[in-house]
Amino acid sequence: MSDRERSLRPFRKLSYASGHFLNDLCASMWFTYLLVFYHSVLGFNNTNAGVLLLVGQIADALCTPLIGYESDQTSGCGNYGKRKTWHLVGTLSVVLSFAFIFNQCLGCNVHTPQWASLTYFAPFIIIFQFGWAATQISHLSLIPELVTCEHAKVELTAYRYAFTVIANIVVYGLAYLLFGVQAGKDNDPLSDTLGPADIPVFRNLALIVLGIGALFAIFFHLGTTEGQNPGEEADGEQRPLLPSSTPTSSFLQWKCWLKQPSFYQVALLYMSTRLIVNLSQTYIAMYLINTLGLPKNYIATIPLVMYISGFLSSFIMKPVSKRIGKCLTYFVGLVLIMAFSYWVLLDNKMGQQVYGAAVLLGVGSATILVISLAMTAELIADQTQSGAFVYGAMSFTDKLANGVAVMMIQSLHPCHTVVCCPACVWFYHHVMVAVTGGVAIIAALALCSILIWPIKIRPRDLQVLPDDVARVN
Repeated sequence: MSDRERSLRPFRKLSYASGHFLNDLCASMWFTYLLVFYHSVLGFNNTNAGVLLLVGQIADALCTPLIGYESDQTSGCGNYGKRKTWHLVGTLSVVLSFAFIFNQCLGCNVHTPQWASLTYFAPFIIIFQFGWAATQISHLSLIPELVTCEHAKVELTAYRYAFTVIANIVVYGLAYLLFGVQAGKDNDPLSDTLGPADIPVFRNLALIVLGIGALFAIFFHLGTTEGQNPGEEADGEQRPLLPSSTPTSSFLQWKCWLKQPSFYQVALLYMSTRLIVNLSQTYIAMYLINTLGLPKNYIATIPLVMYISGFLSSFIMKPVSKRIGKCLTYFVGLVLIMAFSYWVLLDNKMGQQVYGAAVLLGVGSATILVISLAMTAELIADQTQSGAFVYGAMSFTDKLANGVAVMMIQSLHPCHTVVCCPACVWFYHHVMVAVTGGVAIIAALALCSILIWPIKIRPRDLQVLPDDVARVN
């Protein structure tokens, strides 16, 4: 095994994977509970609730490519490393803003106009999304810098996703406990509808999430060294004592990525994957409460089942992808997603069977998300000097598509009141089918293009940077 195929020690893998834990905790609340909180708890109409999510997604979409470009160009704070510097900036922004999003605005009451509340929440959402994007891009950009072997990238991505699943399990477990505590205080365990009385539940959940996430962010910064770790070994091999006297690879400028067909293939696959994962997470709570008529504690238990299933499947992701390949592994995940969609389509009055459907969605989502990230890392390969731009561009398509899709769905909502009318029962049923099975078809087309034209970089767009030649010589 060559030096370029060096792997990380288990402690370094865990340290790296913990670096996105705060983001994952916040993202779980953001996608699962934002619409529920603003519509069913604070009483915003469907359009205004969608506007807030759209503002956040647009802010995230605009920030990601800009942060990706700046992360590639800047040198970082002293010897701290450019990726970890941006990660720290993002973490601080998230910690300072997120708690305000899941709470009633200061000085507001039932008579406060909704436009005033929108004006209050929008700046906190923008700051949060900037911080989230800075943390995400810097963290993803470390993958091709820490490991270069393709299977090691899949493994590190699987570790990262395992922490994502753990974060979701933590959020939903805490939500279940907090809903139970509130029901005990109200002496009304049968109160199954969401309302203003649930504001303390979401506020306390946000504060607990920030506290836990901050501890894991500290562990990441203390345990992760940017770049290859000196003295790290793999299969008995040691790092060469002297660098090569000639450049071993050429370099791709950020503008050259826009001329690469594989860049757009992976972008479409990544965007479709994120649409399936994020939109299903966003509307699962509405589907459970309004379509299936389940108690409100199900908005914690069903997502919990989904992510426990995804967590267990993440452990077999590396051996499966190594045996059958990344493309076929991704296809297996799509089959599970389509099976979930077909089940929802046929079963109009799903009861306890919803747990089985949740397992299909959880395993399928975990599979396609891990493999799509591994394919992005495969696209970047050794072009780590512009890796953050690639991740930023991928995230741009994902966030913008998610924001537009949610706004379109919210604008089509048949009800104009907080209480769900009979028409919205079928509305969320159709939404769950469309955001899983419908988008899975687009993902399948993107996968077919990669099977026909495999991921690779055209050599004519490569160039050797003068600074790198001088540094090697």
